[in-house]
Amino acid sequence: MQDAHTVMRSQIGKNEQLLWSGQPRQGIVFRSNEIFLIPFSLLWGGFAIFWEAAALAMTWKVPKDGAGAAALIFPIFGLPFVLIGLYLIFGRFIVDAKRRVKTHYGVTNQRIIIITGLMTQHVKSLNLRTLSDISLSEKPDRTGTITFGPASPFAGCFGNTSWPGMPVTTPAFEMIQDAKKVYDLIRDVQSKT
Repeated sequence: MQDAHTVMRSQIGKNEQLLWSGQPRQGIVFRSNEIFLIPFSLLWGGFAIFWEAAALAMTWKVPKDGAGAAALIFPIFGLPFVLIGLYLIFGRFIVDAKRRVKTHYGVTNQRIIIITGLMTQHVKSLNLRTLSDISLSEKPDRTGTITFGPASPFAGCFGNTSWPGMPVTTPAFEMIQDAKKVYDLIRDVQSKT
């Protein structure tokens, strides 16, 4: 695993100076939106598993004549809902943790750089001269999130996460150490450009 500084050095141009680099907090993370998502995922997954178990029990009781093939439709129909339920219950935590391992942030004298991606690398650059809306959300332990641009209307319920393969809703330095220090650095660089 490469550190953020090494990854960022490969992304900056000749006339750029790397001022800060970092990564989001690592490991399994429970966010504030879990108050809504955990009960929802348990209801969804529980119902889907119940449906699948009942459908499978029905197919075992059906006589093995021509009607048995029609009874297989119900378990097949329920399988995608079970898979979605399992992803919602625990798979999303694993995917999120793996995504954050491969996420790197950087601030140069010209731009903000966000590198993400599980399978393929995605590089997002934000010009500091044209960037106007920057907000900071900081916790008492000095970790926090710096958001670049207007917040998504769905950010309150779903946070800044997404399904696998979909981009994060609003560009952000998510769950970084010394968030206020990085925020002040960005504002300082903006004032000089």
